[in-house]
Amino acid sequence: MKNKPVEKLLKSHQKLTHSEMVKVASHVQRDTKEWVINTLMIEGCDVPFKYKRKKMYKDIKGQRVNLTYYHSKESVAGIEMEVMNVVRIKIA
Repeated sequence: MKNKPVEKLLKSHQKLTHSEMVKVASHVQRDTKEWVINTLMIEGCDVPFKYKRKKMYKDIKGQRVNLTYYHSKESVAGIEMEVMNVVRIKIA
């Protein structure tokens, strides 16, 4: 990996994981009043990847992306679910 910002993030935050050239199987955007919540499903992975943006973004379904993320758990209707919170996303 030759990406200096990613290397710096990974060194300073031990729980971060970085994946390169993963293919986006689905991309859903939900507008709340303050944020647009983006949820990605990655090919070969059953866990959703979530991140926020201030405004809507183009659909990236089928694109290959580089992701920097950390593991988290979220409670939905009383059921605890595993999610990946994206810190950095970039189209590869």
